[in-house]
Parts: sequence; structure tokens; C-alpha cells
Amino acid sequence: MIFVGIIGTHYPFYKAIILMLEFIVIIEVVKMISEFIKKKRLRMRYVIDVFIIFLTRDVIILTTHPNKDHKEILFLLLVIFVFFLFRILSVQFSPAHSKRKKAQTKF
Repeated sequence: MIFVGIIGTHYPFYKAIILMLEFIVIIEVVKMISEFIKKKRLRMRYVIDVFIIFLTRDVIILTTHPNKDHKEILFLLLVIFVFFLFRILSVQFSPAHSKRKKAQTKF
């Protein structure tokens, strides 16, 4: 529905993508806040997801800019890659994952 609204306003395609990524960032932040309110803890995975989506949005903005700075784009892509590594590590070494491993080794 949001996509139809963006297309209906005749935004350029890159602007529509940027607006959708901003919407996804807002959804992730709301999900992070609601889980913090319910469970009184914050998952590292959600925080990293927000950063990855926000940096992807910045990369798209920079690549569509007429005066592109290729070094800045490459730097942001490197930072996104590092955040992906952090996300993999945060899932791999999460407390829930280690509890499952302990439960499997007992049997």
C-alpha cells in the first residue's frame, strides 16, 4: 500500500526506494522499542539491522547523487560488510543459540 502511494505521487524510482528504506528503518526501530518495553532487553541483532538498512539507504543516496564520491561509497560498503559480520556473530553467539547447543549436547 505504501509502495502504491509512493508510485502514485510520481517520485523518481530512486526516491521511492529511499523512502521505502526509511520506512523499514522506522519499522525496525519500533520493533526494537516494543521488544525492549516487553522483555526489558535489547537484541543486538535488531540494532545491527537498523544500522545496515540505514547505511544501505545512504549508499543508494550517494550513488544517485550527480557528484559521487566513490571513496565514500566504498567506505560505506565496507562498513556494511563489517556490520554483516557482526550480525552473523551476534546470531551465532546469542544466549538463545548457546542454550540450544547445551540442550542438544545433553542428549
